Amino acid sequence: MLVTSALITGLALGSMYGLLALGFYVTYAVSSTVNFAQGSSMMLGAVFAYTLAVTFGWPFVPAALVALALCALYGVIVERVAVRPFARRGSSAWLMATVALGIVADNAVLFTFGKEPRGFPMLHGSIQVAGINVSWLQIAIPVVGLALAAGLHVFSRRTSYGKAMLAVVQNADAARLMGINVPLAIMLAYAASTMFAGAAGIMIAPLFNVHSDMGTLFGLKAFAVAILGGITSAWGVMIAGLIFGLTESLITALLGSAYTQILSFALVIVALALMPNGLFGRAEVKKV
Repeated sequence: MLVTSALITGLALGSMYGLLALGFYVTYAVSSTVNFAQGSSMMLGAVFAYTLAVTFGWPFVPAALVALALCALYGVIVERVAVRPFARRGSSAWLMATVALGIVADNAVLFTFGKEPRGFPMLHGSIQVAGINVSWLQIAIPVVGLALAAGLHVFSRRTSYGKAMLAVVQNADAARLMGINVPLAIMLAYAASTMFAGAAGIMIAPLFNVHSDMGTLFGLKAFAVAILGGITSAWGVMIAGLIFGLTESLITALLGSAYTQILSFALVIVALALMPNGLFGRAEVKKV
């Protein structure tokens, strides 16, 4: 019974990690950069949805859609302010700039939203699975996560615009000659990245409450998941998220929460030592 409950919780948690990691995949696949404010993007999705749905009394679906649109706008700001000025000059300072922008967002929410965690009731009701009550939310999170991963894979591999976005990172100059708007493609990748994070925040908020620093540790774990899955593979990061979430939940259930972070990150180190390119990643070929 304990293990079954841990597996169900792990699937929901792992899907959320996978969604966040998909955001890292999207920006890396298009621009070879990542948004280290991804945890803040997750927090903003939850805060925006809570404010609209609970504080202002909006129906949940419109509140969630507007929250995702605001997250996309935040992604555009991250790209324009913290990434583009540095990437253009060939500088890696965007690493620190995205971290700094995330800290600014966290503290802005702290002063405006408050520091007290707030409950966010969303989907009510549950079903019985192996004698355990499973909420609809715990079912919805893996379904949405896997659907988004499948949609992203189809978009990037089967549509002309998806292929064009992937071509940007291969050779930006050639992409421009083919008529691809490179800055726009990168900006849209960042918007999509923060929307994935916002979706994760909205869905996980009822399980973990809403507060200004809720995304910090989740963002760090999601980056570990992205590297573990092979950041060049959408399915890889999603599957790695599920593995990480299941492992974390089983450790907590069987050994206690005191060992969760120690053992889960230790296993990540071991896995990367054995597979430096991640579970589904491919080694880069460097041309001389």
